[in-house]
Amino acid sequence: MSTIIERPGTQTPEGLNCVFEKPRAMSDKPFHYCPGCSHGTYHRLVGEMIDEFDLMSRTVGVCPVGCAVFAYEYFEFDMVEASHGRAPAVATGVKRCLPDRFVFTYQGDGDLASIGMAETIHAAARGENITVFFVNNGIFGMTGGQMAPTSLIGQKTTTSQAGRDPMLTGQPIKVCELLSSLDGVAYLARVPLSSPKNIKTCRKYMRNAVRCQLEGKGFALVEALSPCPVQWGMTPGDAIDYIDEKVVKVFPPGEFINKLND
Repeated sequence: MSTIIERPGTQTPEGLNCVFEKPRAMSDKPFHYCPGCSHGTYHRLVGEMIDEFDLMSRTVGVCPVGCAVFAYEYFEFDMVEASHGRAPAVATGVKRCLPDRFVFTYQGDGDLASIGMAETIHAAARGENITVFFVNNGIFGMTGGQMAPTSLIGQKTTTSQAGRDPMLTGQPIKVCELLSSLDGVAYLARVPLSSPKNIKTCRKYMRNAVRCQLEGKGFALVEALSPCPVQWGMTPGDAIDYIDEKVVKVFPPGEFINKLND
């Protein structure tokens, strides 16, 4: 039998089998993201998790300032807008007041690892039972392409036009490795969004992170290495190659902590 990809609410022609559709957790609002950006892919994966675990009616997402500042327009569940970097603190308040809710944050590297680093570390150290979906594209995408804490050594940005100099700005911050020392962390994983195979792996890691919260294990974070072709000054294809050839050498993929079976 032939297959077809369709949207919910449309009629499948006779003789065709629907194998792919938009998650119910996602709205029909078109994405505002730049061509080649992986935010849309990660959003879809979030929507798939909410559908898979049947969490639509009890999910609260938290988004701060960054490329995903308008993420509340793309989902059909409750969302809260947080100040820049404060998403883990807001999520902590929501989860403690409404412990039966599934609460997640969706944050970029400039937000999570720069202005929000204290909130990230302390939420993890306390073992807050929240889930963090972290997008690492190594640059401040929304505000003009400035250097981020995760920018690679030698990477050219609007604030490091000769390339990042470790003598001036230090080494890239590896969030998963940094949080691995904290006892409150239940799950940590990193994966590049650079191929269908890696996207499938990301789905697996996200599923584990969701389970950690539902089973009361504590703080969980999945870091997705994402391309930013516009601010990197690359084509979408070259940006994907850059992740696979350069970025993963500094930010190695894999699971760092998994307490699901503890």
